[in-house]
Amino acid sequence: MKRRDQKLKMVVLGCAAAGVLLAACVVAFFGVQERGEGPALRAAVEPVLFTESARELKNPKRGFYNIYKIEITDRDTDYLTLVDEYKYDTDTTLTLVEINLHNYRDRELSRTGVSNVEMLFRALEAVDKQVIVRFLYDWDGETSGREPDKLDIILTHMDQLEATLRRHSGQIFVLQGLFTGNWGEMSGTRYSAPQQLRQLAVQLASVTNDSTYLSVRAPAQWRVITKLEDLADLSSNPLAQRIGLFNDGMMGNESDFGTYAAADVETTEEFPAWERSKELAFQDALCRQVPNGGEVIVDNPYNDFENAVQTMAAMHVTYLNQEYDQAVFDKWAQTRVSEPGCFAGMDGLSYIERHLGYRLLIADTSFASNRFWNRLSVDVTLKNVGFAPLYREPEVKLVLCDEQGNRVKAFELPQRLRELAGGNEAEKELTISTDIDLGEFQAGEYTLYFSMVDSDTGSYILLANEQEVERYGYCLAHISLE
Repeated sequence: MKRRDQKLKMVVLGCAAAGVLLAACVVAFFGVQERGEGPALRAAVEPVLFTESARELKNPKRGFYNIYKIEITDRDTDYLTLVDEYKYDTDTTLTLVEINLHNYRDRELSRTGVSNVEMLFRALEAVDKQVIVRFLYDWDGETSGREPDKLDIILTHMDQLEATLRRHSGQIFVLQGLFTGNWGEMSGTRYSAPQQLRQLAVQLASVTNDSTYLSVRAPAQWRVITKLEDLADLSSNPLAQRIGLFNDGMMGNESDFGTYAAADVETTEEFPAWERSKELAFQDALCRQVPNGGEVIVDNPYNDFENAVQTMAAMHVTYLNQEYDQAVFDKWAQTRVSEPGCFAGMDGLSYIERHLGYRLLIADTSFASNRFWNRLSVDVTLKNVGFAPLYREPEVKLVLCDEQGNRVKAFELPQRLRELAGGNEAEKELTISTDIDLGEFQAGEYTLYFSMVDSDTGSYILLANEQEVERYGYCLAHISLE
């Protein structure tokens, strides 16, 4: 009997050793994972079910914009009063501010002129909007007699504005154009040669923060400036990573009014525009990294609703002028969405407004409680059904609150949300995962929230789910720790 007990003891010890060995092998294979301290707790999770919504979302750095024009002079100007009207534009989160420097076309900016630009940006801080900025010398489509006669003057103006552009970089979403051309659109200018375009772009990049996006009027100009046609090389070119596009002839005709080459026209070496389908494919690749926007013009089949949606998805359009073209907007408003889902029956104009830029939603969540490791694993799966990505990574957090609604702990989540490009990849999903160490908490009832905050404005990024955002974000689950 004694020998039998010893045998049984040896078997038990052998199994235990095998278990330890197996655990060690698992740790060695999957990486070291420390068991949470404190008493082992079981997490009973009641998740919230998320459904997609068609609601309008007033999120930063996307949507429609209005244009405001400011002429810089040597006169004392009350810019606070001048921009006060912008506050009444409550439908948009973006504003395009055109800053006209034609009074200094033949000289440096005066000390008062530089100061007035600074005072303008300070006044814009009182407006709850991100700004698209376009410096120009012409508002009438006639650069002759308005644009500086020497390129050096433009380069000097850029240099003089460096302190202001860096100081207010958090306000600026995009700097449009290179100060040149009719309406600041880089056309009709004497400064369109490749070397001049590169010189202007390099100078503007050098006087602005790396976080400030620049943009040029046409993909061909982008390629001339960056000397890139293969976007696989984008990551090795810091300037190219900052330059997006703006298209103020969007869907106006086959060539977007000269933005692309007509299919039957040979391109030139100086301005190698491609035909429409190739340019749209180019933008589909490029504008996953940098913003694109502009104006829709001229009612024609290219901007019929279905064609417009396909085109803007390929271009990854983030922002549009709210005033152009009203005939096109009226056409969209009279169209009804036929796709299944939450947008079925909506008017086309509202549908397009909701899809400009990013439109993120929680597609799914999952929770797994591991009592041995004393951890709760949390997965949040997101989709982007908008036309374009989030171009700046937001601050993403989980917040755990107790029964009284007091925040117990916040967890910052590493993520790669820019990979959700939207557009033609609206069904792509990305899962953000983390483990919560339950040993840090006492038994009781908790609520888990998920939030995304825009790093420049500090505003919540609203999600396209039926749920409402609360104090700490969106409720993911109710958790009982026992």
